[in-house]
Amino acid sequence: MDHGHQAATGADAVSGDVPEVIPDAIDATLAPSSALVPKKPLIMRFGKWIQPKTNRWIVASSKIGNPPIVDTAIFPWVKMVESNWAIIRDEAMAALSDLDKVPPLATISPDHRRIAPAGRWRSLFLIGYRYRDPANCAKCPRTTEIVERIPGLNSAFFSVLVPGTHIPPHTGVTKAFLTCHLGIQVPKDSANCRMRVIDEWVQWEEGKALIFDDVVNHEVRNDTDETRIVLLIQFKRPVGIVGKIVGGLFLEGVRRSRFVQDARRGIANWTAERAGA
Repeated sequence: MDHGHQAATGADAVSGDVPEVIPDAIDATLAPSSALVPKKPLIMRFGKWIQPKTNRWIVASSKIGNPPIVDTAIFPWVKMVESNWAIIRDEAMAALSDLDKVPPLATISPDHRRIAPAGRWRSLFLIGYRYRDPANCAKCPRTTEIVERIPGLNSAFFSVLVPGTHIPPHTGVTKAFLTCHLGIQVPKDSANCRMRVIDEWVQWEEGKALIFDDVVNHEVRNDTDETRIVLLIQFKRPVGIVGKIVGGLFLEGVRRSRFVQDARRGIANWTAERAGA
């Protein structure tokens, strides 16, 4: 769950009226748009104003510099995660066997609608901003145990892009954490399933981790006829005392904000509606 991602190209206009209900279908055609996002309350607007200031303090305190793509060798736990890839993959394949039962990010998280195509980007959360999803953790107990061993874990979820999905250029909000992708299922035509980080295009490998700073401009394309799945992990950037204080306060504000709480309600509503169906 990436807080308040900003579309780098501004509001992507949608034709016609804004729908009251975001379509859930995997083949939905509703494009991402800032027009689909509810108006930010005052506290979130303050967060946006203070964001660049906190990011500067965090970078100044960073123990690993400020690279857009980070060497995985810096973090010993990466080998632990990669060595357990087969276990994680098996649990993911079972939990994601019916994608119609996996919530689309645009449905459950209103603030993601500026970058998430309706129905096409699906996410199975184990942990989001330190909130555990008990049902999903029970479906993936070994994966949950593995990710909970990661120092400074913020979030962990399976991120699913169905064929033909494009997540437009955007930037994240805080340097307080870094993002790790573990390749779970990568299309055979991997050259057409990739992510741009600033001006470098990178590709996933099954069983291999990729770490990057999602505050930089990036976009994702799956221009293949297969589904791409990664285990997305957010964890705290190694920083000194100033970075820990500033980043910790900012992350706690995000955790309590409408952005995270709306997503928690969205997941609960999605689950309840399908349980009663």
